[in-house]
Amino acid sequence: MTLLKDSMRVTGRHDLSLGETLSVVGLCLDEDTRCFLDLIAGTAPVFRVRSHIASYREVQDQDSMLERLGNPAPEVCVIDFDQDRRAAAMVAERIHSALPRVAVFAVSSHAHPEAILEAMRCGCGEYLTKPLDREQLVSAMLRIGAQRKEKVDQSRAQILAFMGSKGGCGVTALASQMGALLAGEFSRHTLLVDLHPDFGDAALYLKLTKSRYNFFELVENIDRLDADFLQSFLLKHSSGLDVIPAPEGSVTALEASQTVSISQTLDFLNLRYEFILADLPPSLNAENMTVIQECDLLYLVTVAEVAAIRNVVRQLEYLSNCGIPRNKIKVVLNRHQKSNAVTDAQIEKVIEQEIYWRIPNHYPEMVKTIYGGDPIAQLSSSEVIRSLHRWAEAIGKKAGTGTKKKEGNRILGLFNR
Repeated sequence: MTLLKDSMRVTGRHDLSLGETLSVVGLCLDEDTRCFLDLIAGTAPVFRVRSHIASYREVQDQDSMLERLGNPAPEVCVIDFDQDRRAAAMVAERIHSALPRVAVFAVSSHAHPEAILEAMRCGCGEYLTKPLDREQLVSAMLRIGAQRKEKVDQSRAQILAFMGSKGGCGVTALASQMGALLAGEFSRHTLLVDLHPDFGDAALYLKLTKSRYNFFELVENIDRLDADFLQSFLLKHSSGLDVIPAPEGSVTALEASQTVSISQTLDFLNLRYEFILADLPPSLNAENMTVIQECDLLYLVTVAEVAAIRNVVRQLEYLSNCGIPRNKIKVVLNRHQKSNAVTDAQIEKVIEQEIYWRIPNHYPEMVKTIYGGDPIAQLSSSEVIRSLHRWAEAIGKKAGTGTKKKEGNRILGLFNR
């Protein structure tokens, strides 16, 4: 262990404020290198060691490799090229081909140019020579972290918040449908977050009933938040949509200081999705206001009723006084029909802006799908779905692409609240 002790004699200091801790898997490392990696991970917050794979037999084909590396995949794989250079090169090439976002580090006692070139050709982005030292290892990790940060900064998620002018406007139904459409029909990496502190229904509307944790628990554990920890909170819908559900019962309001954690949590999620949809309760409390301030657009959902429209006016006035720009707020009229007692023109005059989107009123059909047990088939050609599809297309269609065509990949029906 003399080499290990000598390697720790580093006087230089690093800026370790990259935001995200990189997860690392070691592959066939010798004892000194393995111990060194574990030790540095305990002293430098840049990375943490998720696991060690002792033998190349454990990753002899792509399926076994993906299983051993885990889901999600680590950010970095460190491979020892001294034990079996040919096997190491094959594994490095396999990882680089199957998981191009994973950075592959080669470690070896051989420093001649041919050895380095061989490792680079099979997909290794870093070549570290033994005995490793702290400066060498942490600098390599920092480079990878900086590259990842630069990439995600260029493609941060759009945060779309949905809130009703009062209870019963169908907000959860619209948010869950929109999330499933963006994920399933337009292949966008989308997350739906249910922020109802009391009996939220987003997961139920998507028939995802086996939830373990909720968003408020995620916020309370912000100090533990990383890619692995996040996975335990996610429910997976068949459309590809990820969901973080609401609590099963009721939770106490977050303390004022914890609203900062909501922003930090959204910043973390921002780096991992293309769209984040927030299903908000009809309230202007501290938690909701934090999300509204962070979001790119707020869809204020209402119905053509006097009380609901009056609340829209009050909400718009309050949000304006809080510095929320009016062009950030889009008014959505749900259960729309031409025979509404309150006309579209009257609504637009009172709220002093145009209605952004109108969702047709097919409430009896929605109720029928609940009892019929097959909402996908019954709603596949409804006016509601067509309207939502056009809305989702306006938000999420990539330039030069069409709608994803996949048999049976229709979205679950609207269960209007």
